[in-house]
Amino acid sequence: MCESCDPGRLPRRDFLQIAGLVGATGAMHTIASGAVLSNSQDVILPPLEKKPVRIWTVFLYPPADVVLAGKMEDSWAPHQWFTWPGNQFEPEAQQAKFTAAIKKMASDLGIDMVIHPEALYQKARIEEFIAQARAAELDAVLVVNFWNTLSSAAARIATEAAPTAVVYHPVGSNHQLPPESLRKAEGIYYIHSIENFAEIERGLRAVRAKKMMAQSRLLRIAGAVKELTQGQEPTLGTEIVAIPAAEFNSLFDSIPDSPQLQEEAAALRQMASKVVDVSDEAMVDAMRAHHAVQQIMQRYGADAITIECLMLKHRKPCYSFAWHNGHLVPCGCENHLEATLTLMLGRWLLDRGGFQHNPEFDTTENLYFGAHCTCAWKLHGPQGPSQEFFIRPFFHQLPKTPALDVQWSPSEPVLLAKYLTGKNALMCWRGKVINSPPTPATGGCATRVLVELDGVADVCEAYSGPHPVLFCGDRYDARCFKAFAKMCRMELIGNV
Repeated sequence: MCESCDPGRLPRRDFLQIAGLVGATGAMHTIASGAVLSNSQDVILPPLEKKPVRIWTVFLYPPADVVLAGKMEDSWAPHQWFTWPGNQFEPEAQQAKFTAAIKKMASDLGIDMVIHPEALYQKARIEEFIAQARAAELDAVLVVNFWNTLSSAAARIATEAAPTAVVYHPVGSNHQLPPESLRKAEGIYYIHSIENFAEIERGLRAVRAKKMMAQSRLLRIAGAVKELTQGQEPTLGTEIVAIPAAEFNSLFDSIPDSPQLQEEAAALRQMASKVVDVSDEAMVDAMRAHHAVQQIMQRYGADAITIECLMLKHRKPCYSFAWHNGHLVPCGCENHLEATLTLMLGRWLLDRGGFQHNPEFDTTENLYFGAHCTCAWKLHGPQGPSQEFFIRPFFHQLPKTPALDVQWSPSEPVLLAKYLTGKNALMCWRGKVINSPPTPATGGCATRVLVELDGVADVCEAYSGPHPVLFCGDRYDARCFKAFAKMCRMELIGNV
């Protein structure tokens, strides 16, 4: 826990999906009905509209008959020359294969994708496509270039047709060095690889994250706030709404103990491998906080939330935040903006929740240590496996409210990430889990994890202040952050 830190629409479909807490003996509902919900009906802010990401895909190459007729618009035309990738590449077949893969990616990611039916190769048609794309006000274009001499056209489309672009250029369809107009271009994601559909998807995920962050609302709750205030995070475009902590406290206090809450608390006890020094009353209070978090988010149409939570006494939402993060509803501790925005990025880039924590460092063994009280036990997404966890008191007590001691899997690849507000920078370090060291010998907070960062001579170089976020993910997942930083023109810090 940090004592001195910086002071989305949640769609109905998502609420229905996350409305069950599955215990050892079955499911029970954590969004209660009747009297428990009666306090949340006074919606103050409607949810933000979520418009789908709109992308057009275009393929670049000439048909074989055009080349053989000497009508390709390049210097090789008089020779009927098939420049790289050559006449055995079968671009039409490749286009069909790529089209099927891209359509599936777009469907899985909820992207409104239009694929241009014919490959472009004439200058006039390329100009026409750029003009049409501009008029359509797209979020991005995806350019798939199968022809060496069309690289300059790919660069033009990428930089002129939409605010950003993913450009895929397969190895073997370029001669010598990849063109600098693509390789070093600002604001686009250039992929030069061998049939790498996964990398195209990472680029599309970055476009989706950019659009969804700009259509999301983050609710901040703090004691110093006296009335509702609204603003915007300038780089990401995320709406920021702040309200007084007294409103959350009042909502919590209005939720009475009930048989339903007692059943929910008992089911949580059953899920834990062990419970250490936490009373039944404290477990019920954790459920009251869980309902209060859900209701306050509904009231303000929030996609994410962060609460100045350290001094809430028995109202602390440690359990609720752990549960929500595992179900892709980002919740940040201690009213910390950077951490919560990072959790939101992870939700859209990786479809996973993360572990906001405070860092420590074993400088003798050059290992990274993270500890905090709100680690999700669903670290691989709602449909992924569950981590074993214990329930123990919040380490500062005040009083003994329950927090989760999640056991991380040894050798699990992880990403240490943090969005740095005001610096136009994104941090991402790769590493792997050593273990979840016990307490004692370590202290810190309820969940503790020890990590070895890849190729870092001095682990302290990874320090970026309080509350970075640890995600399960490998070096391929890390490239989602790389794509996002590149397309948003951010500095990427780390070992990706």
